[in-house]
Amino acid sequence: MKSIIVSRLISIIGLVCSITLNCNTAQALPTFARQTGQSCIACHAGGQFPELTPYGRIFKLTGYTMGSRTNPFAAMVVTDVTKAANNMDPNANKIAPLNNQVIFDFASVFVAGKINENLGGFSQFTYSAHNYIDDSGNWQGHVTSDNFDLRFVQRDMDLNKDLITGLTLHNNPGVQDVWNTTPAWGYPYVSTTTGAFGGMPIDVILNNGTLASQVAGLGAYAMYNKTIYIELTEYTTANRGLKFLSGGYRTGDTNNPLTYTQGTSPYLRLTLSHEWNAHNIMFGLFGLNTSIYPLDPNTALPQYNIGVLHYQDRGIDAQYQYLLEPHAFTAQLRATQENIHDDTQQNYLASARLNSYTVKASYVYNATYGMSLSFKSVKGSPDSQAYASDGTYASGLGNSPNSILLTPEIFWMPVQNIRIGLQYNNFKQYLGASSNYDGNQRNASDNNSAFVYAWLAF
Repeated sequence: MKSIIVSRLISIIGLVCSITLNCNTAQALPTFARQTGQSCIACHAGGQFPELTPYGRIFKLTGYTMGSRTNPFAAMVVTDVTKAANNMDPNANKIAPLNNQVIFDFASVFVAGKINENLGGFSQFTYSAHNYIDDSGNWQGHVTSDNFDLRFVQRDMDLNKDLITGLTLHNNPGVQDVWNTTPAWGYPYVSTTTGAFGGMPIDVILNNGTLASQVAGLGAYAMYNKTIYIELTEYTTANRGLKFLSGGYRTGDTNNPLTYTQGTSPYLRLTLSHEWNAHNIMFGLFGLNTSIYPLDPNTALPQYNIGVLHYQDRGIDAQYQYLLEPHAFTAQLRATQENIHDDTQQNYLASARLNSYTVKASYVYNATYGMSLSFKSVKGSPDSQAYASDGTYASGLGNSPNSILLTPEIFWMPVQNIRIGLQYNNFKQYLGASSNYDGNQRNASDNNSAFVYAWLAF
Protein backbone atom coordinates (compact mmCIF):
# COMPACT_ATOMS: atom_id res chain seq x y z
CA MET A 1 0.00 0.00 0.00
CA LYS A 2 2.86 2.37 0.79
CA SER A 3 4.39 2.00 -2.68
CA ILE A 4 0.98 2.61 -4.29
CA ILE A 5 0.48 5.82 -2.31
CA VAL A 6 3.98 7.06 -3.21
CA SER A 7 3.46 6.37 -6.92
CA ARG A 8 0.08 8.14 -6.85
CA LEU A 9 1.62 11.10 -5.05
CA ILE A 10 4.33 11.38 -7.73
CA SER A 11 1.64 11.29 -10.42
CA ILE A 12 -0.34 14.05 -8.72
CA ILE A 13 2.74 16.25 -8.25
CA GLY A 14 3.54 15.81 -11.92
CA LEU A 15 0.01 16.79 -12.90
CA VAL A 16 0.07 19.92 -10.76
CA CYS A 17 3.45 20.92 -12.13
CA SER A 18 2.16 20.52 -15.67
CA ILE A 19 -0.77 22.79 -14.82
CA THR A 20 1.44 25.52 -13.37
CA LEU A 21 4.22 24.96 -15.98
CA ASN A 22 6.86 25.27 -13.27
CA CYS A 23 5.85 24.51 -9.72
CA ASN A 24 9.09 26.00 -8.33
CA THR A 25 8.33 29.49 -9.66
CA ALA A 26 4.53 29.68 -9.58
CA GLN A 27 3.58 32.99 -7.96
CA ALA A 28 -0.07 33.47 -8.98
CA LEU A 29 -2.14 34.74 -6.05
CA PRO A 30 -5.92 34.53 -5.55
CA THR A 31 -8.27 37.49 -5.73
CA PHE A 32 -8.04 38.71 -2.14
CA ALA A 33 -4.24 38.65 -2.09
CA ARG A 34 -4.22 40.78 -5.23
CA GLN A 35 -6.77 43.16 -3.73
CA THR A 36 -4.99 43.72 -0.41
CA GLY A 37 -1.44 43.42 -1.67
CA GLN A 38 -0.80 40.92 1.12
CA SER A 39 0.56 37.40 0.89
CA CYS A 40 -1.67 34.41 1.61
CA ILE A 41 -0.10 34.18 5.08
CA ALA A 42 -1.72 37.46 6.12
CA CYS A 43 -5.24 36.00 5.87
CA HIS A 44 -4.57 32.28 6.31
CA ALA A 45 -2.86 30.67 9.31
CA GLY A 46 0.55 29.53 8.10
CA GLY A 47 -0.79 29.91 4.57
CA GLN A 48 -3.15 26.97 5.19
CA PHE A 49 -6.17 28.16 3.24
CA PRO A 50 -9.03 28.52 4.10
CA GLU A 51 -8.12 28.74 7.83
CA LEU A 52 -8.26 32.41 8.83
CA THR A 53 -5.99 34.64 10.91
CA PRO A 54 -7.29 37.66 12.90
CA TYR A 55 -6.55 39.84 9.87
CA GLY A 56 -8.42 37.45 7.60
CA ARG A 57 -11.43 37.46 9.92
CA ILE A 58 -11.63 41.27 9.92
CA PHE A 59 -11.23 41.30 6.15
CA LYS A 60 -14.26 39.02 5.84
CA LEU A 61 -16.34 40.83 8.48
CA THR A 62 -15.75 44.14 6.69
CA GLY A 63 -17.28 42.67 3.56
CA TYR A 64 -14.13 41.85 1.60
CA THR A 65 -13.71 45.62 1.05
CA MET A 66 -10.19 46.25 2.40
CA GLY A 67 -7.71 47.25 -0.29
CA SER A 68 -8.26 48.38 -3.86
CA ARG A 69 -10.73 46.95 -6.31
CA THR A 70 -8.97 44.70 -8.78
CA ASN A 71 -9.42 41.62 -10.96
CA PRO A 72 -12.24 39.75 -9.15
CA PHE A 73 -11.63 36.34 -10.72
CA ALA A 74 -9.77 33.35 -9.28
CA ALA A 75 -9.91 29.59 -9.63
CA MET A 76 -8.83 26.36 -8.02
CA VAL A 77 -8.51 22.73 -9.04
CA VAL A 78 -8.14 19.56 -6.98
CA THR A 79 -6.79 16.24 -8.16
CA ASP A 80 -6.52 13.23 -5.85
CA VAL A 81 -6.50 9.50 -5.28
CA THR A 82 -8.19 7.43 -2.56
CA LYS A 83 -7.08 3.97 -1.46
CA ALA A 84 -9.65 2.14 0.68
CA ALA A 85 -8.75 -0.67 3.04
CA ASN A 86 -11.65 -2.80 1.77
CA ASN A 87 -13.55 -1.63 -1.30
CA MET A 88 -15.85 -4.65 -1.59
CA ASP A 89 -19.39 -4.91 -0.26
CA PRO A 90 -20.86 -8.19 1.10
CA ASN A 91 -21.74 -9.22 -2.47
CA ALA A 92 -18.17 -8.67 -3.72
CA ASN A 93 -19.15 -5.53 -5.63
CA LYS A 94 -16.99 -2.42 -5.62
CA ILE A 95 -18.22 0.21 -3.21
CA ALA A 96 -16.34 3.15 -4.76
CA PRO A 97 -15.76 2.74 -8.52
CA LEU A 98 -12.98 5.37 -8.52
CA ASN A 99 -11.02 3.79 -5.70
CA ASN A 100 -7.25 3.69 -6.29
CA GLN A 101 -7.46 5.94 -9.38
CA VAL A 102 -5.84 9.34 -9.87
CA ILE A 103 -8.75 11.61 -10.77
CA PHE A 104 -9.43 15.21 -11.59
CA ASP A 105 -11.92 15.75 -8.77
CA PHE A 106 -13.36 19.24 -9.03
CA ALA A 107 -12.63 22.79 -10.11
CA SER A 108 -14.03 26.10 -8.93
CA VAL A 109 -14.23 29.59 -10.35
CA PHE A 110 -14.53 32.52 -7.93
CA VAL A 111 -15.89 36.01 -8.45
CA ALA A 112 -15.04 37.89 -5.30
CA GLY A 113 -13.84 41.11 -3.74
CA LYS A 114 -14.63 44.74 -3.21
CA ILE A 115 -17.54 46.40 -5.02
CA ASN A 116 -17.38 49.72 -3.16
CA GLU A 117 -16.40 50.91 0.31
CA ASN A 118 -19.42 49.24 1.94
CA LEU A 119 -20.24 46.35 -0.37
CA GLY A 120 -18.32 43.23 -1.28
CA GLY A 121 -18.80 39.56 -1.80
CA PHE A 122 -17.60 36.07 -2.44
CA SER A 123 -19.13 33.65 -4.94
CA GLN A 124 -17.91 30.19 -5.93
CA PHE A 125 -19.07 28.05 -8.84
CA THR A 126 -17.89 24.44 -8.73
CA TYR A 127 -17.71 21.71 -11.33
CA SER A 128 -17.62 18.17 -9.91
CA ALA A 129 -16.27 15.76 -12.48
CA HIS A 130 -17.86 12.65 -10.95
CA ASN A 131 -21.30 13.58 -9.74
CA TYR A 132 -23.25 10.43 -10.63
CA ILE A 133 -23.28 7.47 -13.03
CA ASP A 134 -26.01 7.59 -15.67
CA ASP A 135 -28.09 4.71 -17.01
CA SER A 136 -25.42 3.98 -19.62
CA GLY A 137 -22.77 3.55 -16.95
CA ASN A 138 -20.99 6.83 -17.67
CA TRP A 139 -19.91 9.42 -15.15
CA GLN A 140 -21.70 12.76 -15.39
CA GLY A 141 -20.29 16.05 -14.18
CA HIS A 142 -22.23 18.74 -12.38
CA VAL A 143 -21.96 22.52 -11.88
CA THR A 144 -23.32 24.21 -8.77
CA SER A 145 -23.43 27.72 -7.40
CA ASP A 146 -21.31 26.71 -4.46
CA ASN A 147 -20.52 29.02 -1.53
CA PHE A 148 -21.95 32.55 -1.79
CA ASP A 149 -21.65 35.47 0.61
CA LEU A 150 -22.64 39.06 -0.26
CA ARG A 151 -22.16 41.71 2.46
CA PHE A 152 -23.11 45.30 3.13
CA VAL A 153 -21.03 46.68 6.02
CA GLN A 154 -20.34 49.78 8.07
CA ARG A 155 -17.29 50.25 10.31
CA ASP A 156 -17.16 52.96 13.00
CA MET A 157 -13.78 53.46 14.64
CA ASP A 158 -12.29 55.94 17.10
CA LEU A 159 -9.80 55.77 19.97
CA ASN A 160 -12.26 53.90 22.20
CA LYS A 161 -14.31 51.68 19.92
CA ASP A 162 -14.28 49.59 16.78
CA LEU A 163 -17.80 48.62 15.74
CA ILE A 164 -18.46 46.56 12.62
CA THR A 165 -22.08 46.07 11.59
CA GLY A 166 -23.30 44.34 8.49
CA LEU A 167 -25.86 42.40 6.49
CA THR A 168 -25.06 39.15 4.73
CA LEU A 169 -26.88 37.21 2.03
CA HIS A 170 -25.53 33.67 1.73
CA ASN A 171 -26.51 30.10 0.86
CA ASN A 172 -24.99 27.76 3.45
CA PRO A 173 -25.29 27.95 7.27
CA GLY A 174 -21.76 28.73 8.46
CA VAL A 175 -20.31 29.97 5.18
CA GLN A 176 -20.64 33.49 6.59
CA ASP A 177 -18.74 32.58 9.75
CA VAL A 178 -15.16 33.77 10.30
CA TRP A 179 -14.12 30.88 12.54
CA ASN A 180 -13.02 27.58 11.00
CA THR A 181 -14.75 25.66 13.75
CA THR A 182 -18.03 25.75 11.82
CA PRO A 183 -18.63 23.02 9.22
CA ALA A 184 -18.89 25.16 6.07
CA TRP A 185 -15.19 26.10 6.31
CA GLY A 186 -14.18 23.50 8.89
CA TYR A 187 -11.75 20.61 8.74
CA PRO A 188 -11.16 18.64 6.59
CA TYR A 189 -10.59 21.50 4.17
CA VAL A 190 -10.46 18.98 1.33
CA SER A 191 -11.49 15.32 1.52
CA THR A 192 -12.19 12.26 -0.59
CA THR A 193 -15.33 12.21 -2.72
CA THR A 194 -14.92 8.70 -4.16
CA GLY A 195 -17.23 6.81 -1.81
CA ALA A 196 -18.12 6.24 1.84
CA PHE A 197 -14.55 6.46 3.11
CA GLY A 198 -13.98 10.14 3.82
CA GLY A 199 -16.24 11.11 6.69
CA MET A 200 -18.88 10.18 9.21
CA PRO A 201 -21.75 8.03 7.88
CA ILE A 202 -24.24 9.97 10.06
CA ASP A 203 -23.97 13.51 11.41
CA VAL A 204 -26.11 16.44 12.54
CA ILE A 205 -27.78 18.60 9.91
CA LEU A 206 -25.39 21.52 10.44
CA ASN A 207 -22.49 19.22 9.61
CA ASN A 208 -23.80 16.92 6.88
CA GLY A 209 -24.36 19.46 4.11
CA THR A 210 -28.13 18.99 3.78
CA LEU A 211 -28.69 22.75 3.60
CA ALA A 212 -25.53 23.71 1.71
CA SER A 213 -26.34 25.50 -1.58
CA GLN A 214 -30.02 24.79 -0.88
CA VAL A 215 -31.10 27.77 1.18
CA ALA A 216 -31.01 31.56 1.13
CA GLY A 217 -29.96 33.20 4.37
CA LEU A 218 -30.32 36.89 5.22
CA GLY A 219 -28.46 37.82 8.37
CA ALA A 220 -27.47 40.84 10.44
CA TYR A 221 -24.32 40.89 12.54
CA ALA A 222 -22.12 43.09 14.68
CA MET A 223 -18.62 42.84 16.17
CA TYR A 224 -17.53 45.21 18.93
CA ASN A 225 -13.85 45.94 19.62
CA LYS A 226 -12.78 42.67 17.95
CA THR A 227 -14.21 40.93 21.02
CA ILE A 228 -17.98 40.39 21.00
CA TYR A 229 -19.75 39.05 17.92
CA ILE A 230 -23.46 38.43 17.46
CA GLU A 231 -25.38 37.32 14.39
CA LEU A 232 -28.98 36.41 13.60
CA THR A 233 -29.86 34.86 10.25
CA GLU A 234 -33.11 33.54 8.79
CA TYR A 235 -32.97 30.80 6.13
CA THR A 236 -35.54 29.77 3.57
CA THR A 237 -35.58 27.58 0.47
CA ALA A 238 -33.50 29.13 -2.32
CA ASN A 239 -36.11 29.05 -5.06
CA ARG A 240 -37.99 31.55 -7.23
CA GLY A 241 -36.12 34.88 -7.11
CA LEU A 242 -33.38 33.35 -4.96
CA LYS A 243 -32.81 30.40 -7.27
CA PHE A 244 -29.33 31.66 -8.19
CA LEU A 245 -28.20 30.64 -4.70
CA SER A 246 -29.10 26.99 -5.34
CA GLY A 247 -28.00 26.76 -8.98
CA GLY A 248 -27.40 23.14 -9.98
CA TYR A 249 -30.16 21.80 -7.72
CA ARG A 250 -33.65 21.47 -9.16
CA THR A 251 -37.05 20.40 -7.88
CA GLY A 252 -37.65 16.82 -8.93
CA ASP A 253 -34.06 16.17 -10.04
CA THR A 254 -33.39 12.68 -8.65
CA ASN A 255 -29.63 13.17 -8.88
CA ASN A 256 -29.44 16.70 -7.44
CA PRO A 257 -32.79 17.56 -5.83
CA LEU A 258 -33.64 20.85 -4.15
CA THR A 259 -34.32 20.63 -0.41
CA TYR A 260 -37.44 22.44 0.82
CA THR A 261 -37.71 23.94 4.30
CA GLN A 262 -40.97 24.76 6.03
CA GLY A 263 -41.14 28.52 6.54
CA THR A 264 -37.96 30.13 7.79
CA SER A 265 -35.17 28.62 9.85
CA PRO A 266 -33.56 30.90 12.49
CA TYR A 267 -29.82 30.71 13.22
CA LEU A 268 -28.11 32.44 16.14
CA ARG A 269 -24.36 32.89 16.61
CA LEU A 270 -22.45 34.41 19.55
CA THR A 271 -18.69 34.53 20.11
CA LEU A 272 -16.29 36.08 22.59
CA SER A 273 -12.70 36.48 21.39
CA HIS A 274 -9.44 38.02 22.56
CA GLU A 275 -6.05 38.72 20.99
CA TRP A 276 -2.77 39.24 22.81
CA ASN A 277 0.73 39.25 21.33
CA ALA A 278 0.95 36.19 19.04
CA HIS A 279 -2.10 34.51 20.60
CA ASN A 280 -5.83 34.68 19.94
CA ILE A 281 -8.69 32.69 21.42
CA MET A 282 -12.44 32.36 20.88
CA PHE A 283 -15.39 30.77 22.67
CA GLY A 284 -18.71 30.53 20.87
CA LEU A 285 -22.33 29.41 20.90
CA PHE A 286 -24.56 28.61 17.94
CA GLY A 287 -28.04 27.29 17.28
CA LEU A 288 -30.33 26.42 14.38
CA ASN A 289 -33.98 25.40 14.17
CA THR A 290 -35.13 24.03 10.83
CA SER A 291 -37.97 21.89 9.50
CA ILE A 292 -37.57 20.01 6.22
CA TYR A 293 -40.13 18.43 3.95
CA PRO A 294 -39.35 14.83 2.98
CA LEU A 295 -38.76 14.14 -0.70
CA ASP A 296 -40.57 11.43 -2.60
CA PRO A 297 -37.95 8.70 -3.16
CA ASN A 298 -39.08 8.14 -6.76
CA THR A 299 -39.73 11.68 -8.00
CA ALA A 300 -37.58 13.78 -5.61
CA LEU A 301 -40.57 16.12 -5.22
CA PRO A 302 -41.34 17.59 -1.78
CA GLN A 303 -44.16 15.85 0.08
CA TYR A 304 -46.16 18.67 1.65
CA ASN A 305 -49.05 16.70 3.12
CA ILE A 306 -47.37 14.18 5.42
CA GLY A 307 -45.50 16.44 7.85
CA VAL A 308 -41.91 17.58 8.25
CA LEU A 309 -38.69 16.59 9.98
CA HIS A 310 -37.82 19.04 12.78
CA TYR A 311 -34.16 19.58 13.66
CA GLN A 312 -32.98 21.61 16.65
CA ASP A 313 -29.20 22.06 16.81
CA ARG A 314 -27.40 23.65 19.76
CA GLY A 315 -23.65 23.83 20.07
CA ILE A 316 -20.50 25.30 21.54
CA ASP A 317 -17.14 25.82 19.86
CA ALA A 318 -13.71 27.21 20.64
CA GLN A 319 -10.47 28.04 18.88
CA TYR A 320 -6.94 28.92 19.96
CA GLN A 321 -4.20 30.19 17.64
CA TYR A 322 -0.51 30.95 18.05
CA LEU A 323 0.82 32.82 15.03
CA LEU A 324 4.45 33.95 15.08
CA GLU A 325 6.62 33.20 12.07
CA PRO A 326 7.80 30.62 11.32
CA HIS A 327 5.18 28.91 13.54
CA ALA A 328 1.40 28.67 13.09
CA PHE A 329 -0.58 26.52 15.51
CA THR A 330 -4.38 26.21 15.65
CA ALA A 331 -6.56 24.10 17.95
CA GLN A 332 -10.33 23.86 17.50
CA LEU A 333 -13.30 22.08 19.00
CA ARG A 334 -17.01 21.93 18.25
CA ALA A 335 -19.76 20.07 20.12
CA THR A 336 -23.31 19.93 18.76
CA GLN A 337 -26.45 18.40 20.21
CA GLU A 338 -29.30 17.78 17.80
CA ASN A 339 -32.88 16.93 18.75
CA ILE A 340 -34.96 15.39 15.96
CA HIS A 341 -38.72 14.98 15.73
CA ASP A 342 -40.25 13.34 12.67
CA ASP A 343 -43.92 14.17 12.06
CA THR A 344 -43.99 11.74 9.14
CA GLN A 345 -42.57 8.77 11.06
CA GLN A 346 -41.08 7.69 7.74
CA ASN A 347 -37.51 8.37 8.81
CA TYR A 348 -37.57 8.05 12.61
CA LEU A 349 -39.88 5.92 14.73
CA ALA A 350 -39.55 8.23 17.72
CA SER A 351 -37.91 11.44 18.80
CA ALA A 352 -34.15 11.10 18.39
CA ARG A 353 -30.96 12.76 19.50
CA LEU A 354 -27.50 13.05 17.97
CA ASN A 355 -24.38 14.38 19.69
CA SER A 356 -21.51 15.35 17.39
CA TYR A 357 -17.99 16.21 18.56
CA THR A 358 -15.00 17.45 16.57
CA VAL A 359 -11.50 18.26 17.86
CA LYS A 360 -8.68 19.31 15.54
CA ALA A 361 -5.15 20.65 15.93
CA SER A 362 -2.75 21.73 13.20
CA TYR A 363 0.78 23.07 12.97
CA VAL A 364 2.50 24.73 10.01
CA TYR A 365 6.20 25.54 9.89
CA ASN A 366 7.49 28.35 7.72
CA ALA A 367 4.20 28.37 5.73
CA THR A 368 5.55 25.27 3.99
CA TYR A 369 5.33 22.07 6.05
CA GLY A 370 2.24 21.17 7.99
CA MET A 371 0.52 18.46 9.97
CA SER A 372 -2.88 18.07 11.60
CA LEU A 373 -4.87 15.60 13.64
CA SER A 374 -8.64 15.52 14.01
CA PHE A 375 -11.00 13.44 16.12
CA LYS A 376 -14.70 13.12 15.26
CA SER A 377 -17.39 11.30 17.18
CA VAL A 378 -21.13 10.95 16.66
CA LYS A 379 -23.32 9.32 19.28
CA GLY A 380 -27.08 9.04 19.21
CA SER A 381 -30.20 7.20 20.22
CA PRO A 382 -30.77 3.94 18.30
CA ASP A 383 -33.62 3.83 15.83
CA SER A 384 -34.56 0.76 13.83
CA GLN A 385 -36.02 2.90 11.06
CA ALA A 386 -33.48 5.73 10.75
CA TYR A 387 -30.53 3.34 10.97
CA ALA A 388 -32.21 0.17 9.74
CA SER A 389 -29.96 -2.83 9.25
CA ASP A 390 -30.23 -4.26 5.73
CA GLY A 391 -27.06 -6.32 5.71
CA THR A 392 -25.09 -3.93 3.53
CA TYR A 393 -21.76 -2.25 4.32
CA ALA A 394 -23.70 1.02 4.85
CA SER A 395 -25.83 -0.23 7.74
CA GLY A 396 -25.21 -1.56 11.22
CA LEU A 397 -26.75 -4.41 13.20
CA GLY A 398 -27.31 -2.22 16.24
CA ASN A 399 -29.47 0.38 14.46
CA SER A 400 -27.07 2.94 15.84
CA PRO A 401 -25.35 6.04 14.39
CA ASN A 402 -22.37 5.79 16.78
CA SER A 403 -19.12 6.31 14.88
CA ILE A 404 -15.58 7.49 15.68
CA LEU A 405 -13.06 8.76 13.13
CA LEU A 406 -9.43 9.74 13.65
CA THR A 407 -7.75 11.63 10.78
CA PRO A 408 -4.03 12.48 10.76
CA GLU A 409 -2.71 14.54 7.85
CA ILE A 410 0.60 15.85 6.58
CA PHE A 411 0.89 18.46 3.85
CA TRP A 412 3.43 20.51 1.91
CA MET A 413 3.03 23.95 0.34
CA PRO A 414 5.93 24.45 -2.10
CA VAL A 415 4.48 27.89 -2.96
CA GLN A 416 1.66 29.84 -1.39
CA ASN A 417 -1.05 28.69 -3.76
CA ILE A 418 -0.32 24.94 -3.93
CA ARG A 419 -0.92 22.33 -1.24
CA ILE A 420 -0.09 18.64 -1.54
CA GLY A 421 -1.29 16.43 1.28
CA LEU A 422 -1.84 12.95 2.62
CA GLN A 423 -4.75 12.12 4.94
CA TYR A 424 -5.53 8.82 6.59
CA ASN A 425 -9.12 8.22 7.71
CA ASN A 426 -9.03 5.74 10.58
CA PHE A 427 -12.43 4.53 11.84
CA LYS A 428 -12.44 3.28 15.42
CA GLN A 429 -16.19 2.67 15.39
CA TYR A 430 -18.70 2.56 12.56
CA LEU A 431 -22.48 2.55 12.97
CA GLY A 432 -22.41 1.19 16.48
CA ALA A 433 -19.56 -1.33 16.49
CA SER A 434 -15.85 -1.80 15.93
CA SER A 435 -16.10 -5.30 14.48
CA ASN A 436 -18.73 -7.09 12.38
CA TYR A 437 -20.92 -4.00 12.45
CA ASP A 438 -22.97 -5.11 9.41
CA GLY A 439 -23.39 -8.80 10.23
CA ASN A 440 -21.19 -9.75 7.26
CA GLN A 441 -17.88 -9.63 9.14
CA ARG A 442 -17.11 -6.11 7.99
CA ASN A 443 -15.17 -4.16 10.59
CA ALA A 444 -14.97 -0.42 11.17
CA SER A 445 -11.35 -0.52 10.00
CA ASP A 446 -12.48 -1.84 6.59
CA ASN A 447 -13.69 1.72 5.90
CA ASN A 448 -10.24 3.19 6.53
CA SER A 449 -8.72 5.05 3.61
CA ALA A 450 -5.61 6.88 2.51
CA PHE A 451 -6.25 10.08 0.56
CA VAL A 452 -3.57 11.93 -1.43
CA TYR A 453 -4.46 15.28 -2.97
CA ALA A 454 -3.02 18.26 -4.79
CA TRP A 455 -4.83 21.57 -4.42
CA LEU A 456 -3.98 24.52 -6.66
CA ALA A 457 -5.43 28.04 -6.37
CA PHE A 458 -4.68 30.78 -8.89
